[in-house]
Amino acid sequence: MSLKDLRGKSAIVGVGQAGIGEARGFSAMEILAQAATRAVADAGLTMRDIDGLATCSSAASMWALPVAEYLGLRPQFIDSTMLGGSSFIAHLMPAMMALESGQCTAVLVCYGSTQKTGTFSRKGMTEAFRLVDPLPYEHPYQPMLPPTAYALAASRHMHEFGTTREQLAEVAVAARRWAQLNPEAYMRDPLSIDDVLGSRMISTPLTVRDCCLVTDGAGAFVLMRADRARAQRQKPVYVLGNATAVWNRQISSMENLTVTSASESGRRAFEMAGLKPSDVDVVGLYDAFTINTLLFLEDLGFCKKGEAGPFVENGGIAPGGRLPVNTNGGGLSCVHPGMYGIFLVIEAVRQLRGECGERQVPDAKIALAHGNGGTLSSQSTALFGLEETL
Repeated sequence: MSLKDLRGKSAIVGVGQAGIGEARGFSAMEILAQAATRAVADAGLTMRDIDGLATCSSAASMWALPVAEYLGLRPQFIDSTMLGGSSFIAHLMPAMMALESGQCTAVLVCYGSTQKTGTFSRKGMTEAFRLVDPLPYEHPYQPMLPPTAYALAASRHMHEFGTTREQLAEVAVAARRWAQLNPEAYMRDPLSIDDVLGSRMISTPLTVRDCCLVTDGAGAFVLMRADRARAQRQKPVYVLGNATAVWNRQISSMENLTVTSASESGRRAFEMAGLKPSDVDVVGLYDAFTINTLLFLEDLGFCKKGEAGPFVENGGIAPGGRLPVNTNGGGLSCVHPGMYGIFLVIEAVRQLRGECGERQVPDAKIALAHGNGGTLSSQSTALFGLEETL
């Protein structure tokens, strides 16, 4: 069996979110359980039907254990691989293989974090990471990670291709315009290019509006084999392609600061799906920083290397632009609870099910979700489609 044989063999049948923005008074586990319960109910299932679990957390090394305990699950398949923000898209492939082999029948993929309002803050986690996740070529110099790393990539892109600060700001403005169409988005007030350029500098050339939000939030989805998915309540959203690539952990170990392993994960995902970038109707890119969107548009083949700046100009990826990107508002304006990847999958499913209200992309049939983890370290790409795309 080849990976192409898995094309369309699994489908997402339920999605759920909880605690988007601020979840005061709730723990990460509690909002994860809320999102999981909503995803399972959306699928027309109960927790008793879930026999596969994929989850991870940056705050706990054995996170799948308390999740299984809290939700009352006895999973026959468990994946708790931690690749940072791309993890929940990377979980798709092993889950699909487990479903196809008969190891399990319904996999719950879930995540939750209260990094904004919880007692274990992002600052505390950053300090802990210096001990549990040492970066030998970077920590001795005490960079402000992750912003410094992404600022380095942005500076190189500007130097090498003439990308401008205004073009980076276009990414943040486009995300905000989408967020203004999404009632669940955390930040929906107007944002202009001048606002982005004039906001507080974090790490040159990135201001605070070039950086993702720090929020609470939880998300979950349920994956089943396609033949069983068709009998569930919701319209199945099929996984047409999925691939993950890791070339480095530290930004200083990248061979080229403007080429990420998304160029490999994207190529392999498109090959599995039998699709090309021009086939995609709606795109979700992990926008931890504005430079991410430019790099991934190029590495995934939506434009040539070095041309993402002009590609996003004049509202190119905003509502009404040439390509709908990050239609929920992205990590820059919707939600970013430490790891954002699962929300890319949820938005792709909602778009293909036609549930997105004012931000709905008309007649969307193919969606791409691309996750990023670490400092441009792990990259995972997934392509989703409807029944008519199989």
